Amino acid sequence: MMAASLLRRDKKATAAHLKADLRRTDNSSALRQIHELLDDVLNPEKPATDTEALDWCKCLIAGGEAFEQFCKTVRSYDNATLCGLVWTANFVAYRCRTCGISPCMSLCAECFNNGDHTSHDFNMFRSQAGGACDCGDSNVMRESGFCRRHRLRTGENIPSIPRDLLLMSELVLPRFILSVIQYLRDGYTEPDTSSERDLQKVLQQLEPQISFLEELTKMGGAMRTVLTKILTNQQTFKELSMGQEDNLFAKKNYDKYLAALKNSGLVSVEDKAQSTGDVAVGAEGGANALLGSAAPGSPDESSKEEDQDAGQSVGQRKRVKLSSSTKDLSIIECLKHKCFLEELLFWTIKYEFPQKKVTFLLNMLPDQDYKITFTKTFVQHYAFIMKTLMKSHESDTMSNRIVHISVQLFSNEELARHVTEECQLLDIMVTVLLYMMESCLIKSELQDEENSRHVVVNCSEALLKNNTYWPLVSDFINILSHQSVAKKFLEDHSLLMLWMSFVSFFQGMNLNKRELNEHVEFESQTYYAAFAAELEACAQPMWGLLTHCKVKETQEYTKTVVRYCLETLQIWFDAISFNDEPLPNQVTFHLPLHRYYAMFLSKAVKCQGLDLDSLLPDQEMLMKIMVHPLQIQACLSEIHSNMWVRNGLQIKGQAMTYVQSHFCNSMIDPDIFLLQVCASRLDPDYFISSVFERFKVVDLLTMASQHQNAVLDSEQERPMLEGALTFLVILTSLRIHLGMTDDEILRAEMVSQLCMNDRTHSSLLDLIPENPNPKSGIVPGSCSFEEMLSAVADFKAPVFEPGGSMQQGMYTPKAEVWENEFDPIMVVLRTVYRRDVQSAMDRYSAFLKQSGIHTGNPWPPYKERTPLHPCYNGLIKLLHCKTLHIVIFTLLYKIWMDHQNMSEHVLCMVLYLIELGLDNQVQDSKEDEEPCIEEHCHDSWFPGTNLISNLHHVINFVRVRVPETAPEVKREAPPSTSSEASSYGQNLREAQVFSLVAERRRKFQEIINRSSSEASLVVRPKSSSTRWVPPGTPPQLVTEILEIRESMLSLLVKLHQKLSSKQNSLSESWLDNMDTSRHAHGDGITAIERILTKAATRSCQIKRSIQDICGKVYPPVPPKKNSPTDKKAMDKEERRQRARERQQKLLAEFASRQKSFMETAMDVESPETEAAMDLGASEMMESEVLYDCVICGQSGPSTEDRPTGLVVLLQASSVLGHRCKNTEAKNLPTSDEEHIYSADTCAVAHDVRLTLLQRFFQDSSCLQSVSIGWDGGVYVQTCGHTLHIDCHKSYMESLRNDQVLQGFSVDKGEFTCPLCRQFANSVLPCRPGRSSEAGAWQASTNKKTSVLIKEVEALQDNLGLFPTESNLSKEMESVIKDIKNTTQKKYMDYGKNPGSSDNDFLFMYSLARTNLELELVHRGGNLCCGGASATAKRSCLNQLFHVLAMHMRLYSIDSAYNPWMKLTQLTQSREPDSFDDERPEVPMLFRDVPSLLIIFVLTMPQPLRKEHFTCVVKMLYNLQFIQALAALSTKLRPEERQAWNSSGAIKKERANAETSFEALLGHVISELSKSNSVYAVNMEDIMLSSSVWSPQSVEFSLQQYCLPFLRLSCLLQHHLYGDNLTGCLEQEEFSSLAVCLGLVPATSVVSNPVDSASCLEWALSAFDLVTQWCAEVKGLSQVQAEQSLTLLVQDPQWALPRLLQLPDNYNIIFQYYHRKACTVCKKVPKDPALCLVCGAFVCLKGVCCKQQGISECVLHSQHCGAATGIFLLINASVIIIIRGHRFCLWGSVYLDTHGEEDRDLRRGKPLFLCEERYRVLEQQWVSHTFDHINKRWGPHYNGL
Repeated sequence: MMAASLLRRDKKATAAHLKADLRRTDNSSALRQIHELLDDVLNPEKPATDTEALDWCKCLIAGGEAFEQFCKTVRSYDNATLCGLVWTANFVAYRCRTCGISPCMSLCAECFNNGDHTSHDFNMFRSQAGGACDCGDSNVMRESGFCRRHRLRTGENIPSIPRDLLLMSELVLPRFILSVIQYLRDGYTEPDTSSERDLQKVLQQLEPQISFLEELTKMGGAMRTVLTKILTNQQTFKELSMGQEDNLFAKKNYDKYLAALKNSGLVSVEDKAQSTGDVAVGAEGGANALLGSAAPGSPDESSKEEDQDAGQSVGQRKRVKLSSSTKDLSIIECLKHKCFLEELLFWTIKYEFPQKKVTFLLNMLPDQDYKITFTKTFVQHYAFIMKTLMKSHESDTMSNRIVHISVQLFSNEELARHVTEECQLLDIMVTVLLYMMESCLIKSELQDEENSRHVVVNCSEALLKNNTYWPLVSDFINILSHQSVAKKFLEDHSLLMLWMSFVSFFQGMNLNKRELNEHVEFESQTYYAAFAAELEACAQPMWGLLTHCKVKETQEYTKTVVRYCLETLQIWFDAISFNDEPLPNQVTFHLPLHRYYAMFLSKAVKCQGLDLDSLLPDQEMLMKIMVHPLQIQACLSEIHSNMWVRNGLQIKGQAMTYVQSHFCNSMIDPDIFLLQVCASRLDPDYFISSVFERFKVVDLLTMASQHQNAVLDSEQERPMLEGALTFLVILTSLRIHLGMTDDEILRAEMVSQLCMNDRTHSSLLDLIPENPNPKSGIVPGSCSFEEMLSAVADFKAPVFEPGGSMQQGMYTPKAEVWENEFDPIMVVLRTVYRRDVQSAMDRYSAFLKQSGIHTGNPWPPYKERTPLHPCYNGLIKLLHCKTLHIVIFTLLYKIWMDHQNMSEHVLCMVLYLIELGLDNQVQDSKEDEEPCIEEHCHDSWFPGTNLISNLHHVINFVRVRVPETAPEVKREAPPSTSSEASSYGQNLREAQVFSLVAERRRKFQEIINRSSSEASLVVRPKSSSTRWVPPGTPPQLVTEILEIRESMLSLLVKLHQKLSSKQNSLSESWLDNMDTSRHAHGDGITAIERILTKAATRSCQIKRSIQDICGKVYPPVPPKKNSPTDKKAMDKEERRQRARERQQKLLAEFASRQKSFMETAMDVESPETEAAMDLGASEMMESEVLYDCVICGQSGPSTEDRPTGLVVLLQASSVLGHRCKNTEAKNLPTSDEEHIYSADTCAVAHDVRLTLLQRFFQDSSCLQSVSIGWDGGVYVQTCGHTLHIDCHKSYMESLRNDQVLQGFSVDKGEFTCPLCRQFANSVLPCRPGRSSEAGAWQASTNKKTSVLIKEVEALQDNLGLFPTESNLSKEMESVIKDIKNTTQKKYMDYGKNPGSSDNDFLFMYSLARTNLELELVHRGGNLCCGGASATAKRSCLNQLFHVLAMHMRLYSIDSAYNPWMKLTQLTQSREPDSFDDERPEVPMLFRDVPSLLIIFVLTMPQPLRKEHFTCVVKMLYNLQFIQALAALSTKLRPEERQAWNSSGAIKKERANAETSFEALLGHVISELSKSNSVYAVNMEDIMLSSSVWSPQSVEFSLQQYCLPFLRLSCLLQHHLYGDNLTGCLEQEEFSSLAVCLGLVPATSVVSNPVDSASCLEWALSAFDLVTQWCAEVKGLSQVQAEQSLTLLVQDPQWALPRLLQLPDNYNIIFQYYHRKACTVCKKVPKDPALCLVCGAFVCLKGVCCKQQGISECVLHSQHCGAATGIFLLINASVIIIIRGHRFCLWGSVYLDTHGEEDRDLRRGKPLFLCEERYRVLEQQWVSHTFDHINKRWGPHYNGL
């Protein structure tokens, strides 16, 4: 009852009243009232969407005051010392490695900018999973990095909170949270019964409630404390959660929750009591039972899970037995929720981590009590979280949200240790990982395809393919980075054992079987998943553990891990029933167990001082361990020899990934190290023979010239042999794990990457394998990355190539690095693409040539190695074993004899091995070989194993088995050999000399088998020797004895001779005068000399032998071959040589052609070629202009019937309109105070002027008094090539039919010039005509000015003949149509009646104006540089003028209105008789003079005589001069004006009054001062200017005013008559132009500079004419004085167009704009962009701001740049260009300190403006060359 009455009252009053009641000492009634009220308000049966409840809660909590006010008050008591700001995905945060303790440390932008991180190693990043700010948390970061706010330990000086402030909260919030939980319980349905959408709906309804909770957390520490109490209080939970007895709804609600718990395979504790018996079973049953549903409470669920399992597993599932000693596993099995927090988390998981709830849970973390409780709760639910993740359909989003939480908890070492000890976090993690992987196991087919007992993960399962396991693994790696946790892990043996069994699931996964017949149908891409899984799930935890095994004290850990590795490996060998031979044609790249073993061995020896032998197993185990890594090395070679080509591209992908920089140190490096360990401990002969057998080249190692290879095609033999030898060289010379320090490794890695190619800083960082845990980002070793980089490389600053392609800042190796450190072996090991090895060699030889060390084709240099760690000395025995020496001898012989399949590379590697042997001598030389081995291998090759003694040992006879057809077979009676097996074996026994390699291998196998007493003496027959041979295929093998009589030394000397192709290249005495230093670089000859020298210095005997050999050397006599193959080979070689020469010749010819073309066609700024290209100039040279058609190649004139045209690009442009008065560029606004105003731009000024004129004057007259085209004018440019117009049409047809469109639209008339491929979209017809006329209409006739004026007038009346209809005129009309289509309608219609002829007339002459003005801009705004320029070459004004003139003949100027009359005669002012409403014409003083010039020239018949042109210019100059005077007079102060007036009156009397500016100025002032005076306006700003005008300053001002007109006239004259433009200094420009235009005679200039008035030449009394012009202005009754002033002062000078000035640091732009709201849609755009021309802020691709289906950027580009837009994408730091319907990525003008771009801000390093690049961008904008310079264009479909 009471509650009901309360509900009716005002909420605020009630709240205040209740709060007051609560303060009393006896407050029981108030409590009761509140509870009743809450029961009613928060009734869970009401729909969640009812907001009433929320409003009540807010009022109650605030206790009567406004909620906002309450928030403020609570915030003032915030005592938090942590920032704790939580962000979601895509938020921009910072990470500073200098300040971070944990690698996951991150800061919000505010804390980062308020802290001091100058010169720290930081970067900005876009959060992927979300995160929280760590500022103030000294566990995660150093205090020096805290921001100002959190450095001050704010807690101390904050007053303690008054108790009653939060009284109501403590009462209301528990009920509120309960109601949220009740809604969650009520809304939840199992996903298999409901769709995902239902859950989403529940969440949407709860949105306001959860947001309210989130708001509370943001009120600071005080409120968080209250919340923590409520969330973690078990008593409250107990009372509220189960519901009172009488409340049925609450009871039902609680049952729902229990059901949900059960369905999750979790039991609540009540049920557990009945099932204690089952728990034991659970512990036995392995991880599945544990995490599955052993609870009897849910039989349906358990049966369901088992069915799923049965469906998934192919073979017998191998359950992992957990020993019963494992800890109490009930932690994983049952959940009991004891407080609100636990149940909230439970529902958060059930609902798959909705973002709002995650944020709420994380916002609470700054509260320490909460943090600890929450972490424990999270760990309790860990298994459940992962199970939910596996079932989820949205596993990606869910993963991110999980990691968002876990990374906050586990990065803190304190906390991680705490939960590891208390909640058994490690056990949970490992068990859950096992459980996860068990869901996708299949039987391994490695080795024994049928009966293998080994199971591996199936890489095509979603779990692996989608990386679903990564949150778990990432958490695991995160907690292992804490030393205390890692130690716990390493001490817990049962855990280690579990972990090893987990790793073994990956051992041998993704098995490849070689396809031998057809190409595989479907290329599976599972290898991505496999490599990612091994790297993330196996290698990264391994690196994490290794970081803690660095010192002697941790020896025990290493020993334990090694022991378990070996045990698990043994289990694995047994499971795949492996004996000694790998199955051929199978390879897996995944051997994580081997790699764990290798890496822990390496650490043990390197850091912990353990003895290697104590960690190694017996010989037999080593032989097994060696097999699979060796198989991988051989397969790499096979893959590169194209033997796996039928398996598709993916196998190449695997081979590349295996050695790629992110994987190599976890894959190939440990593999090679493990093989090195095996090689150092096993018998060298056994090892070497195994290698050659694995590489399948045993059959090739014969002295015979022909052989049969059972397993390889002949074209694969050479690459496989090269592969085997290269592998041996790498194996014996690589020292990464055998004694190099970390700094040396870093240096070697860096050098090898830089030698392949110049690298940018970031790509180098990426290519250097990270040694420790990849998350830490710290490169090991004392020496930092930067120091090392500056030691080995030079920085090349970013440069521009003339083509416009932009280079980044690159690092290139220093000269001494090339000379002393280039290591081809390291390069081979690290190259992903084979071409990189070639690239490194090319760069090396270029360096040698350049520095003059060696000019020929160099061989890879030999590099001295760092000494071996004593543990690994056994490796040297490989270089000193007979098998290797036999192979070397055989190969040297074969190369000398030119046998097939030998190559330079083979020789190079053989020599490398010899040299390694000479450099690494075995210490103890006494022969201690086991006698039994001796007797089995009775050979007569070499006496001992030492290379030095074997070098000079001569071998006389060798027995070989050869095919009968071989040249070695002597054609005598064949030896009596039958081909039965017995005699075959017997022959083998005798011919053991040749087949020694295979023989040895078999002997060893016998020994092992005998010693291990496993097998009897039966030797398993080798597959290769007992192959069944189909009858009649290969020729029979016969045994022959070859006479050799050579030693390795003699072969070397002969090879030297062969290579240098001189008979006695080494004289007897050459050894005595040997200089060893010059042998470091060179080719094979140098290498042999170096080896012989080394050998001679090591032993006197060798020195003698060499001298003997050199003394009696003889040329090699190859065995006589009865087959003609030899001759064939010779011919072949010769033919090849000739072909090569031919090719060279062709190439040279092609290159020279190309060069000459480039010179004529491209923008190579050399004046010579340009003068020739300049069309105006070239027309004077020949009698008739001939054009070359670039399509049909014919040359001829352009005729009426078959016109020729210029290839042109028409584009609308607003560049001119963006010019300002100020020469400084405008700044880009980077704060709310700054703005850009466009009122001062050229376009706006002209618009305003035209509008003003149209208000008062006749429209047709207005449209001839100004020019348009400042915005959206059409610019015409050409590449200078011509073509017949009919050829062009057929070319366009062929393009239209060509389906492959190259980024342009043929339908819009676009094409590329057939010759130079420049972009174009129209053809401008060339006027037929003879250049001889040019002379005629240039000759001057010295007529008087008055005569010329009359002639001009007559010409204007005579309209010229209208052209007859011809192909030419049609084309001219069509090009005009093209021009009009280029720009938008709004840029053409300025008249009152659109489409009128006046309008068209205005557009036509403005077109000419636009092109003239633009050319001026391209020349730098003046004509001082004279001469032709690159722009002049692009210009086609001459042709354009003729087309326009032809078009303009349609219009005549009514003679009554002809401005020419007003310029040259005194006209009677017509009385306004009947035309009262007729507006007046525009006064002459208001007209734009350059426009008049162009109108006159275009409307007079062409060609115009030059004298007439000059006459027009003179008359117009007079007008321009008077306009200048009028404009100047308005700037004078009244008293100054008075003074000039009177001084002018005196000057008027003199003779030269008409050419004296004083006289004229006085006259203008007196005329304009009469009646409605323009001088009456704006006195105040003139009053302020204190400067006094001197005659000099007046003269200067007049010249500046007239210059723009003179420049335009001069340019026009240059294009019409081909006059040269002479260069001059800036201060002389006026006089130079005046002479050029004939305003003053050239002679007068020499003596003194021209003043502006002396150029005047009047046709009649100047003063009368001026009076007439001024009268027009005075007669304007309805124009106000200030408007006529605006019209009178038209300042024609504009600065050059500039893009906005950008700030130096990109962060300034980014911070201001990336969160700025769009002005149109008021939202923060996803992809904000900035227009660099006007500073507009637009949404890129935003749907919000589309208009008629056109996105905002495209719209803006049309509006601001007439379809050209330059936008800076804020989030990517790159610039995109929109040009019409296409766009392209231009690149970035912001580079980091290493001179490279950071597209999409992926690296987030600080970026700075690169002035050069920005200038290039501006230059391309102004010169309209975006289309030519940028190549990658695509259509944007209005979507940007």
